[in-house]
Amino acid sequence: MEFDEWEPVYEAICRDFGYDRTGDERARDVLASLTDDFDLDRLSSLRDATVAVAGAGPSLESASALERARAADAVVAASTAVDTLAANGIDADCMVTDLDKNPETVRRLTGAETPVAVHAHGDNVPLVRDVVPDCASEFVLPTTQAAPRGPVRNFGGFTDGDRAAFLADHLGAAELAFVGWDLEDPAVDSPKARKLEWAERLLYWLESRRDERFSVLDGRRDAIETSALPVE
Repeated sequence: MEFDEWEPVYEAICRDFGYDRTGDERARDVLASLTDDFDLDRLSSLRDATVAVAGAGPSLESASALERARAADAVVAASTAVDTLAANGIDADCMVTDLDKNPETVRRLTGAETPVAVHAHGDNVPLVRDVVPDCASEFVLPTTQAAPRGPVRNFGGFTDGDRAAFLADHLGAAELAFVGWDLEDPAVDSPKARKLEWAERLLYWLESRRDERFSVLDGRRDAIETSALPVE
């Protein structure tokens, strides 16, 4: 994903949520000041692999979801999905997070030499300042939804979950298997539900780019609003 491809979609997200782009850029620059270039070879296990993209929905604890995660060649997990998987004996190859749920897991994983893609956006700068300096810097992959700068990269994606999918795609995954994705979770509030709608749209875009069909979208594609996406 090049930024010029991502930028029109990013601008649509900002308009929809009323986000200030300059806030994202400030957050990116703070993260850049606290991190170094990340060696993507540390995630070579994702290349040509079947990668389980684990969301943090309640269905992740089901036996079928856990079995699919175990069967994958590699796992990229969003936020607290890492903890659920670990509690069931499954280690993630990479965690993707904006630090809002389990910062102690971020510190622990980087200390154990597991890469963590840490995302900076307009309203998590205090968390970035608090958590990132405590991490093993060579295992922090800094990301932004704004234009990349310095060590901070943009692989595409908006929520932790769909950013995990875009990251796996960028790193050359052969197949993406989605577990723990609950796109209509009744327990989430209205802002989170809107974010899940965008996650769904972005996965639709990603599957079209990959010429792949994601099972998580089966039965849902016809209702997805695609006007903001560069898809045919």
